[in-house]
Amino acid sequence: MITEIHTPVHYFLDCEGDVLLVHDCVGRKISLALKGTQCLHCNNVKPIFRQGFCQSCFFEIPQAADWVMRPELSKAHLDIEDRDLNYEKKVQLQPHIVYLALSSHLKVGITRKSQVPTRWIDQGAHQALALLEVPNRYLSGVAEVALKSIFSDKTNWRKMLQNEKEPVDWNAARKQFIAHLPEELMPYLQSEQVPTEIAYPVEQYPQKVKSLNLSKSPSYSGKLVGVKGQYLLFEDQTVFNVRSNEGHRLTITIA
Repeated sequence: MITEIHTPVHYFLDCEGDVLLVHDCVGRKISLALKGTQCLHCNNVKPIFRQGFCQSCFFEIPQAADWVMRPELSKAHLDIEDRDLNYEKKVQLQPHIVYLALSSHLKVGITRKSQVPTRWIDQGAHQALALLEVPNRYLSGVAEVALKSIFSDKTNWRKMLQNEKEPVDWNAARKQFIAHLPEELMPYLQSEQVPTEIAYPVEQYPQKVKSLNLSKSPSYSGKLVGVKGQYLLFEDQTVFNVRSNEGHRLTITIA
């Protein structure tokens, strides 16, 4: 889902040229029906392997290379190709932000500067603070590797959806961040700021999360009671991860 920072966040779903305002559907009944799969890269009707791609594309295209999930493996700054150097330079050789975000608990993460605050919204963060701006993806990976021994680099998605979050002393967290930052990255430290606050269009949070698996339940209907991160939240405690179902073709009916 495409997002825009508002209070609360606005969500848009691209439906083959038409756009569904998902945040306006909260309170209405939505039906989902699986129609098949289609690779996001080659557009062929194939089983989805990972990240919306078929197996052959996943192991060939630069969008699914290891450096995407592990930025410390980036090599475009050395002019070394992994799968497609032109693409890798385009993505890796641009400003990246290293941040702390509160979703279920405080975590460290990295994202392209152009993806702020989209990345924070996608993770369901309530608050987020940019602390470091570096000129390439590799340096952001160096920072993340050094800091994830102090701060988690994973979101507890169940607690995030249940709106369970730990209190954070942001001044103390920033000092801890700086204390464990490699010396070579100190020149990229951002001036002290206040965290960005993010609110979501949610009427009701689930007490016990039930994840909708389309391969096991190819059709589903329920009242939409919220949207958070990349999840649709339904009244019966069912949640649907839109991002993890990329490559699946659905019919969506709204009553």
